[in-house]
Amino acid sequence: MSRPPNHEFQEWWNKQRDKSSNSPDSDTDTTGATAFLAAEISDSPAAADKDRRPRMRSARQLSFLYLLRFNQIFQIFTHLVTGLVSVVRTANRRIVNSPSFRRSESRFYKLIKFFLFVVIVLLAFELVAYFKGWHFAPPSLHKAEVLGMVELIYASWLRLRADYLAPPLQSLANMCIVLFLVQSVDRAVLMLGCIWIKVRGIKPVALLEYGVKDAGEDEESLDVEEYPMVLVQIPMCNEREVYQHSIGAVCVQDWPKKRMLVQVLDDSDDFNVQLLIKAEVQKWQHRGVNILYRHRLIRTGYKAGNLKSAMSCDYVKDYEYVAIFDADFQPAPDFLKKTIPYFKGHDDLALVQARWAFVNKDENLLTRLQNINLSFHFEIEQQVNGIFINFFGFNGTAGVWRIKALEDCGGWLERTTVEDMDIAVRAHLCGWKFIFLNDVKCLCEVPESYEAYKKQQHRWHSGPMQLFRMCFMDILRSKVSWAKKANLIFLFFLLRKLILPFYSFTLFCIILPLTMFLPEAQLPTWVVCYVPGLMSVLNILPAPQSFPFIVPYLLFENTMSVTKFNAMITGLFRFKGAYEWVVTKKSGRSSEADLITFSERESTPLVENTGIQRSASESGLGELNREKLSSKSRNVRSNRLYRKELALAFILLTASLRSLLSAQGIHFYFLLFQGITFAVIGLDLIGEQIS
Repeated sequence: MSRPPNHEFQEWWNKQRDKSSNSPDSDTDTTGATAFLAAEISDSPAAADKDRRPRMRSARQLSFLYLLRFNQIFQIFTHLVTGLVSVVRTANRRIVNSPSFRRSESRFYKLIKFFLFVVIVLLAFELVAYFKGWHFAPPSLHKAEVLGMVELIYASWLRLRADYLAPPLQSLANMCIVLFLVQSVDRAVLMLGCIWIKVRGIKPVALLEYGVKDAGEDEESLDVEEYPMVLVQIPMCNEREVYQHSIGAVCVQDWPKKRMLVQVLDDSDDFNVQLLIKAEVQKWQHRGVNILYRHRLIRTGYKAGNLKSAMSCDYVKDYEYVAIFDADFQPAPDFLKKTIPYFKGHDDLALVQARWAFVNKDENLLTRLQNINLSFHFEIEQQVNGIFINFFGFNGTAGVWRIKALEDCGGWLERTTVEDMDIAVRAHLCGWKFIFLNDVKCLCEVPESYEAYKKQQHRWHSGPMQLFRMCFMDILRSKVSWAKKANLIFLFFLLRKLILPFYSFTLFCIILPLTMFLPEAQLPTWVVCYVPGLMSVLNILPAPQSFPFIVPYLLFENTMSVTKFNAMITGLFRFKGAYEWVVTKKSGRSSEADLITFSERESTPLVENTGIQRSASESGLGELNREKLSSKSRNVRSNRLYRKELALAFILLTASLRSLLSAQGIHFYFLLFQGITFAVIGLDLIGEQIS
């Protein structure tokens, strides 16, 4: 039996022969390899015809290819089903294990439940009409034909919604659209201002610059009189996870120790946490740092009361500036050297604010979405307002104040839950100016759980409305220009603190679902899709690496409008919970290794001189740390359900089903995905997951 010819090898050989015959050297060398090729393999007509024909796959190859594609599709489908089953099981477990809600329901939640009941009734009514074909030929009261009971009710409903319900709903929708466009224009103007700053290279200029201390340079060789006296305050309350990070970062500041005093302002009511913080303070005292521990016996006024108590100390009058850091903030060693010089030659400058940078921004989807929001806040809002009008809201931390400015505007007040914004507004009304440094960053954390983030946002949006009620008349009576008064009232408070959560919740969570059941009132497609998409693109530009999350960001912001709207109404009308203050839960994800390395390098001479004291201090600290770990293991935390978000999820999904009956494409998809987002957040499936 003869061996079958190898056509693939012959085809390759013929190509090699043709390539060699067409080369430039083929004319001069015709007796070499080319001749050998021609003599060795004969080019038969059958082979030439085969070479010209396209190569075909065999049945076995096609079968293998289809099996491979089918296997890939099956694996993708299996992953999707497994993920869906896991989500359903998690949601079911949280629903079953959720504690009964014994506390009284808020007015806002009762209104949402009533709205859900109305929407379900309307959907049932519309389904009956759809299956009877009334969407093609609706019954009318003006026709002469006799109507049945159901037809009469439906005809009366059509007349009621067309004559009495749709017109006011359309008016409300038009008003919200106008507010939406005004707020969009404001954001676009801020973005243009940021582009102008980048193109022109505009940034604050310091008239003084401190040099970097060499590794072997002693502090006695410095002219310490060139360094002003700086007070550093670290307010904290039960900050078990992060107290070491902030204290360690502040104590290794590249600033003469004789010209700096650190105040650790501990409001903790946990005795074990107090012992831990005291031990940490003693450790740095043994290393030669000028640091004090303060604990109030009467804990009133939250953070404002804590800072106010610390500023009442007699030795504060010896200091010119005060830097404030929350417990989870880690300023770089050169933070003071990069901020203090801007006060030189600017006697009307009250505040130098640094930008926040987040050590856990990539921890989960919730932290990534927060990073988008805060990047826009610092890169766009704070920077533009700081450059063009020298005013912005103090962020409460990572800033340096002139103590004279604090005293001039009345000091810290305990009247609101946003003491940082309160003192910034009063300082602005007294004529003081602010500077924002976008290139000076201070490490910190963002909340990793939705519960902590929601409580933080409630305080951040309830407090400004409390403050607006209290300082409205003070703004009108102040001696600043009318332009600054208008900016404070209309832009700073009304547009960015009141109108934004109002129209966002009303337009996309109330009006849009209602227009599905009252089709006589309509929302244009560009309001639902195009303009929000464009605004999301603008918001995400300061964090371009987050572009893959643009759709989740848009849906998440609409979902958070519920919390922000509720907080805004609560603060404006002083409802229950307006003055609620909950310390934001921290995880302690910080650059510990860098801090420890730097602190050990800086403090080595001191440690050699005080070895006994250090060993005793660290021994006690080890015992307390073991107590900390055992205490943390006893704390049981779990994810929870959020009733408002779940109720609104059912409302939006019900409205999406109604929009499907009327074949409204974009509205259906928006309501569907927005409803799913509300359900995901209501089941606490975003952020930190606790098993």
